Amino acid sequence: MVRLVLLGASGSGRTTQAKHLRALLNIPVISTSEILRSEMAAGTDLGLEVKSFIDAGEFVPDPLIISLMRSRLNKEDTRHGWILEGYPRTSFQAEELDFLLDELGCPINHAIYLEASEETLMHRSRSRGNADDTIDVIQKRIEQFLDLTMPLLEYYGYKQKLLTVNSEHDVATVSFQIEHGINHLLK
Repeated sequence: MVRLVLLGASGSGRTTQAKHLRALLNIPVISTSEILRSEMAAGTDLGLEVKSFIDAGEFVPDPLIISLMRSRLNKEDTRHGWILEGYPRTSFQAEELDFLLDELGCPINHAIYLEASEETLMHRSRSRGNADDTIDVIQKRIEQFLDLTMPLLEYYGYKQKLLTVNSEHDVATVSFQIEHGINHLLK
């Protein structure tokens, strides 16, 4: 059973590699944005609570995210493993997630960090052509990610669960490095 956390800034190739790993390992990719949209669309109590925060332009509080993660990780499709994409985002969220996973009896195997230079992240983000991707917005996202992520990388590094992959290369090379790293770590 493979349980992975996939970390990387916008433009690092995180979504592309998550799709590759999903196909390779035949396990679901779980993202918090997917969970939030699903719960709101279903009109669940949690979904309505989430909607109230989003409608007010506020971040969804960590305890609510953990409740949503609990609900999602208890679904049948996660029995043989999963990939969390872009969550946790802070070391506090990682600790809370670990408590939940210990309780559920399914701790993560590894966190994979797709590392890229700020220049590469900027170039890739700008090349997507999204209307809200101005240079200032992209730069702010990168800075926020780096500020939040360094303690998170230290957290997983201390637990000896961190695999750092240089995502500056082409998609196939990065995919190979991840596969090689996972195979080596799971032996």
